[in-house]
Amino acid sequence: MKTIIHIFVLLALVLSTKAGNPKHEVRAVWLTTIGGIDWPHSYSADTQQNEMISILDQLQQAGINTVMIQTRIRATTIFPTTTEPWDGCITGHPGISPGYDPLQFCIEECHRRGMECHAWIVTIPVGKWNGLGCRQLRQKYPSLIRKIGDEGYMNPEMPQTGDYLAKFCAEVTSKYDIDGIHLDYIRYPENWKLKVTRQQGREYITDIVRKINQAVKPLKPWIKLSCSPIGKYDDMSRYKSNGWNANTTVCQDAQGWLRSGLMDALFPMMYFQGNNFYPFAVDWKQHSYGRIVAPGLAVYMMHPKEQNWDLEVITRELGVVRELEMGYVFFRSKFFTDNTKGIYDFTNHFNQYPALVPPMTWAGKQAPTMTGSIQLKRGVQLDILSWMPARDHSGADYLLYNIYASEKWPVDTECSANLIAIHQRDCSLSVPHKGKKLHYAITAIDRYGNESSPLSTSNCTEKKRKPFNFRELIMGQSLKKYK
Repeated sequence: MKTIIHIFVLLALVLSTKAGNPKHEVRAVWLTTIGGIDWPHSYSADTQQNEMISILDQLQQAGINTVMIQTRIRATTIFPTTTEPWDGCITGHPGISPGYDPLQFCIEECHRRGMECHAWIVTIPVGKWNGLGCRQLRQKYPSLIRKIGDEGYMNPEMPQTGDYLAKFCAEVTSKYDIDGIHLDYIRYPENWKLKVTRQQGREYITDIVRKINQAVKPLKPWIKLSCSPIGKYDDMSRYKSNGWNANTTVCQDAQGWLRSGLMDALFPMMYFQGNNFYPFAVDWKQHSYGRIVAPGLAVYMMHPKEQNWDLEVITRELGVVRELEMGYVFFRSKFFTDNTKGIYDFTNHFNQYPALVPPMTWAGKQAPTMTGSIQLKRGVQLDILSWMPARDHSGADYLLYNIYASEKWPVDTECSANLIAIHQRDCSLSVPHKGKKLHYAITAIDRYGNESSPLSTSNCTEKKRKPFNFRELIMGQSLKKYK
């Protein structure tokens, strides 16, 4: 069986290379804020913002389309709320405001780059027993928090836990234009002395997930509700989990949440290699129920102070998950952008073209309708596109637009190589044409990811460039009006 798995890995790599880049694929990172280990590395608001811009620029360049930013850390936050105090990573002083909203800033900068931004919520752990977040939570709810060692945990067996977390997630959803709520540690702590049956334990955790779903979805049904389960769902007939799995060990029925519709996506923490990775990745795929499952890959394990994995471990896993049409999430962002053992360079090549996040067809199926026509103005260096807004059927706040370009007509909008801009919010775009005569196609995309039929420049109005007026040039007029 081991030989079969190894053959499968090699075959998947070959096929993935031949297949090229898919049009739809989750390409994500976990951006960790606890202790400022990924971000921020300064207590200055201006420096923090500049650093965030730099990180997101790097991620966009490498083809990343989803950022999960740690928003609730340990009963502390990176956004202003009366529910919990500010985390100390922002100002160096827990409970003190930085004078701006880091979550809002991250969302706006992600959207400016066509990337999704998900609020990563750490659920059950609430930090050091005498830490500010845990201490304030204990004062409000004296019987809700359990102490294990020197850490506090919300009791998953008390209904107040689900009520509290559901209300918290609803606040984030209603206040922010996020694309997802991402639940972390939505399980029993591994050192919890379980006194109920495993089945009862799973029901307690599932009840928390259900309450969060019921609080978030009525507000914005297009929000992706996801979690990061333990990387192995359970023991399999041929491959054992060695006592560490989601379903049995920590009562985390993640596959059941997909099957029942409580979750839209799973990002299992598959921080393993070899036969501890590949068979379990296939198992996740086989039990995805038509929804999104993208394995979390342990790029941090390549660091010499961790396990010192070879780059080849991660690149093989990338090849396999692409062949399985699963997507991936890097843990953590800094190990990726620091180009640990060349992983950033490899991914830059691996993601040759942009990719769209797979659509949530189970939540909303009616695609937008493109209306009007494209107007194309050809300039010396730029093609300037503008178009009429599309009609939305989803009930969401707004539509997004994808732009395709090719020297061939008609433009093939199923080919990722023609995708030049994703999730654009404005109805105009300037495209450097480098002397080529390009044809364009534009599609509208709703908040569920459903894409309209393309509107092509074949029937567009093309404005001819106004001839140069050399007298104006001599007088110092801008060249911009001629582009």
